[in-house]
Amino acid sequence: MKNWILYEDNHILIVNKPPKIPVQGDKTGDTTLLDLGKEYIKKTYNKPGNVYLGLPHRIDRPTSGIVILSKTSKSLSRITKMFREKNIEKTYWAIVNNEIKPESGLLTHFLKKNKRLNKSFVGKPKQEGFVKAELNYTLKRVLNNYFLYEILLITGRHHQIRTQLSHVGSPIKGDIKYGAKRTNKDGSIHLHSREIKFIHPTKNEKIKIQAPPPNDSIWTACLQKK
Repeated sequence: MKNWILYEDNHILIVNKPPKIPVQGDKTGDTTLLDLGKEYIKKTYNKPGNVYLGLPHRIDRPTSGIVILSKTSKSLSRITKMFREKNIEKTYWAIVNNEIKPESGLLTHFLKKNKRLNKSFVGKPKQEGFVKAELNYTLKRVLNNYFLYEILLITGRHHQIRTQLSHVGSPIKGDIKYGAKRTNKDGSIHLHSREIKFIHPTKNEKIKIQAPPPNDSIWTACLQKK
């Protein structure tokens, strides 16, 4: 856990979550990021008893990248409000096989989550239960057989990036749930929460955090200078 930490103070803990680790408990019963965070705090600061750690937002289990954890109830309530009011800017990297045209633009769809399938679907405007989802995308790099896009989320819907990119014919590498032809060997998908910008909930300072992507050959190629 210590090697994943990008930022820490008395109020917040920002980590670079590896893929395949659930942020919070699910039906598998696997160890979660919250579990690991509490254990880290307990051992590092010799905390007796139960450790408080709040979760103001989530990223999907097969996704990697930035997650903010709250060490105090004050920071949890304030950061949760910032997410709700869209005062936190989140940027993702996504690797796909098929190019999106034009090279940059705005994607707007209406999505609905199917809880039983744990999957979101695209519907029509004003269709019952469907909510508006928007993101901006920009082609950042062309690799051998792959395209790297930078995604700026405008809304925060269930599986939003995965659903929208799949709907325009560019499913994320490894994401067979949303149309990729094959899985990644390690069970990850090539979607990474790359950067987050916000005002610190108690210090009133600007915070900008970037997270390096996982260590594999494709992500490494994305970081190489052109």
